[in-house]
Amino acid sequence: MQAKQFKLFVLFVLSFYSAISSALEVGASLPNCHLKKMADGSELNLQATGKVLYVDFWASWCGPCAQSLPFLEAVNEEFKNKNFEVIAVNLDEVREDADAFLKQHPVKLTTAVNADGQCPEVFGVQAMPSSYIIDRKGKVRHIQLGFNLSEKAELKQKIEKILAE
Repeated sequence: MQAKQFKLFVLFVLSFYSAISSALEVGASLPNCHLKKMADGSELNLQATGKVLYVDFWASWCGPCAQSLPFLEAVNEEFKNKNFEVIAVNLDEVREDADAFLKQHPVKLTTAVNADGQCPEVFGVQAMPSSYIIDRKGKVRHIQLGFNLSEKAELKQKIEKILAE
């Protein structure tokens, strides 16, 4: 490998490592970011809920998101009386894209938008969808990158375990 190619390779590796190292990790505290509910534009403060949260970042162009949102809707409905809530944070640049997606895939769970665009960065979103299970104390307990229907039972078990604490 020539010196110039080696330097480019090292820069690539360092930039990749930097992106990974800035990602939120299990055990970290819930980061603060500014969300607004899509339904009415009201502020949504994740720190003030006192619930077990499943924070899911999704977008209209994300194929797996079309599969994950119905699952999250069912989980939200099943556990809503156990101090649990799913917050589905849309990352579309154009609000109409998100609205059209939700017309095709309607959900009752709380959907939100990131008012200042900082949430994906402070959470360290690396895939679509990216989900974070947060316990009642505000600690990240599980990070789910992507979604596969075969993982539904395992995710549900993780939620049940945290709710039982």
